[in-house]
Parts: sequence; structure tokens; C-alpha cells
Amino acid sequence: MSKTKTLRNFITLFSILILSTKTYSQISASFYTNSSNSKFAVGYNFNEKLWTDLRIYSGTNIDNITPELVLNYNFINKNKYDLYAGAGMIFNNINGFVLPVGVAVKPFDNFKNLSLNIEFTPLYEMDDRDLYIRGFLGIRYKLN
Repeated sequence: MSKTKTLRNFITLFSILILSTKTYSQISASFYTNSSNSKFAVGYNFNEKLWTDLRIYSGTNIDNITPELVLNYNFINKNKYDLYAGAGMIFNNINGFVLPVGVAVKPFDNFKNLSLNIEFTPLYEMDDRDLYIRGFLGIRYKLN
């Protein structure tokens, strides 16, 4: 399947999910980093379980902006943490599929919208036809 067709199918599915969701929503802002990459994210929480992130990798020029679009699902929601997994795609400088699995720790009782995220994010890179194992630490804040 071509990259263009794969991207079109993913955007269509993503659009259907957005249009079919109830009006509970929250915007979030995040920052993720590891020893070789960092990325900023703007997210949208459809409900307490389903949320998405548009992540943009730093350290790229305007021609090599590398977006990563992921759709995540919270399998476990607790007062002190959430456990989530998802799927997504990354484009341009890197082309492939990502499968993030993470825990969002909410360490402060007075700031339940703030979480510290630990994420395991395998990446299948389509151009190299190779699997990369990556991990990220992050901070995420849901705006009310």
C-alpha cells in the first residue's frame, strides 16, 4: 500500500472517530524526551478513555518537520495513574507506524490534570523496513 493511500485511510478513520464522539473534550499540551529526540504535542481528549496527540519532533527545519499522530486508549484510570496504549503514524523525516504504551503518573492531588508520562514507543520504519525500540519521558497537562 502506498504512503499516500495509507495516510488517507488513517486520516479518514481519525475523522470518523472525531465526528462520532460525544462532546466531552479537553485539550492537552505535552512534551516528551529521550536521549536522542524530543517532541511537543497538542492533544484532544474525546472522553476519559480515548485521546489523541499530534506530536511534532524538535530539531527539524521547516522542510523536515516530522509529525506523529497517535490515538491512545486508557485501559486503566486510577486517581494516581492511567495506563494507556495506542497506535499512530509518523511522517516526513521518518515514515512509519508507532505503538505507544505508557503510564501517566499523577503525583499531585491538587493538580490532577498534570501527569508525568513514561512511554514505550516501538516504531516500524517503512523506508528502512526496520523496527526501532524507543522510550520517552514526558509531562502532560490537560486544559479545562
